[in-house]
Amino acid sequence: MDIKEEKHLSTALQISSFKTALKGFEKLIEHVAAQKRDERAGLFIQKEDAIDYDKFYAAVEELFGPEVKNQDVKCFYRKLCNNPDVSVDWCEIFGYFSSEEDTLASQMDEDNLVFLVSRKQRVVISGSRRRDVIKCIVKIPQFDLLVTASQKGLITVFNSQMRVQTSTTVKDTSWITGCDYLSQLKRIVATTERTIIVWDYKAQGSGQENYFVIKPVDHCLLCVCVVSLPDQVCRDDILLGDDGGFVNKFTVNSDDFGLKQAKAKKKLQNQVLDSKNFKSVKRKLHNDWVMKIRYIAALSCFGSCSLDSVHSLVLESLKRLEDNLPVREFSMPRGANTFCYCTKANVIVTGGDDKVLRLWHPNISTKPVGKLVGHMFSITEIVANEKDQHIISLSSAK
Repeated sequence: MDIKEEKHLSTALQISSFKTALKGFEKLIEHVAAQKRDERAGLFIQKEDAIDYDKFYAAVEELFGPEVKNQDVKCFYRKLCNNPDVSVDWCEIFGYFSSEEDTLASQMDEDNLVFLVSRKQRVVISGSRRRDVIKCIVKIPQFDLLVTASQKGLITVFNSQMRVQTSTTVKDTSWITGCDYLSQLKRIVATTERTIIVWDYKAQGSGQENYFVIKPVDHCLLCVCVVSLPDQVCRDDILLGDDGGFVNKFTVNSDDFGLKQAKAKKKLQNQVLDSKNFKSVKRKLHNDWVMKIRYIAALSCFGSCSLDSVHSLVLESLKRLEDNLPVREFSMPRGANTFCYCTKANVIVTGGDDKVLRLWHPNISTKPVGKLVGHMFSITEIVANEKDQHIISLSSAK
């Protein structure tokens, strides 16, 4: 056999192998498209039969080899997830498109954009050299301030121009898990895994480093929110979620900190307060960690979500924390990591490890009124843009 015949045979084998790969690719697309149609119809899919992005990428790499790029495969998979009936071409898996419109659509879809960011700014906090992550961001609209709390204990207050106004460092062996603003007491509350921190951010000079530590607590605190009621004067209610499935309510008054704060300024040291001296109630509402807790003023109730598949979301009035009466519960597969309430649309949006956004009417807990799919990783945060009626969700994708 001469060289020409060898080349011809090699080319024929490559073509045959590629055609076989294309047939396998078509079957893979049909399988994924059928799965996405079933998901939109609300049908249950066995976990072992479901094809997520990792399985899809592994199958494509096995068919076409390591030449395929992760970015191109991800764009292709997202396109298929967004519209299972869309026409696709195998060349798109290699980043080639038949028209400029398809290329632009792919680039837009790559970031899953619903709006364009016109300007972004990087804020660097001077004096902070250690590796850290922001655990919580809270807006204080009445003063146009922004509060951030980092995992390792740095609490910072920014003005509207994102300039640091003041900051303090919580010297605790446990990590910060959340923060919020006490609207009546005009202080910042933060939680570590084992303590509640109350900080007077308006203090000047050495007083900036002084805060109150409330402890002990029965379980590891995971989330916090403040109940803002207009009829309350010099008093705030703090809602806490923990790893035992409990929702706790702590009531703090100005008297709890007024006299002791004056002493703290003289001694220049942090004050430790016994949690037993505060009015508090708690109730076990979930069988797993409480991931998020919020007070929804428009509904006059609080909401708490958990990884619990049965008691995934609880929506109730504060009075239910003081008794054992039945509560409003929403159930979803694998629970919920987060939720938000859209006032104008009157819907609650939940998201979790099953990567599906569910829209619920607050008074109908048996079935969601709608579903949104498209995430390829666990949903970690949801917010509502009331003005434009957008649901903005974040996932754990890097």
